[in-house]
Amino acid sequence: MRAQLDRLFTWAGWLAGLFMIATLATVLASIFGRLFAIRVPGVDAYAGYCMAAAAFLALAHTLRRGEHIRVTLILSHVGPRANRALEIFCHGAALLLAGALAWFSVRLVWQSWTFHDISTGLDATPLWIPQLGMAAGTLLFFLAFAQDLFDLLRGKDLRIEREGGEPAHIE
Repeated sequence: MRAQLDRLFTWAGWLAGLFMIATLATVLASIFGRLFAIRVPGVDAYAGYCMAAAAFLALAHTLRRGEHIRVTLILSHVGPRANRALEIFCHGAALLLAGALAWFSVRLVWQSWTFHDISTGLDATPLWIPQLGMAAGTLLFFLAFAQDLFDLLRGKDLRIEREGGEPAHIE
């Protein structure tokens, strides 16, 4: 199961990269549209949609690679048992927060679809379409935290697994 989830997180990371490229393309379309007096309706909104999708889809992949910013000031000054307890507590709290974020993101997509909510620009895009990236990203983020918490409860050291060796010691 772990390998399949890691593949899913990797694909989400690649998809986030494609949305970053799409953000660049929409911004360039806006710039060249102004230069050559070609009206491209909604291009600024689409750049925002692509950027949001990129940010949310990259969350799980970034977490699994250990690239999220972590404040380890307290963790580096406590013993191994307290460190483990704090890691489990923090991952549990993060799982709850990620779950709430996923729940409300999916709910937002559902409500936008149900109420036929559209963007306010001239393009009149159904809002549930760009919101799908956020909902998918938050669901994957929740799954990544669930997997990490499960691994911690089984006794794994996530630092060793992510860095491919022994954890760094701060002196």
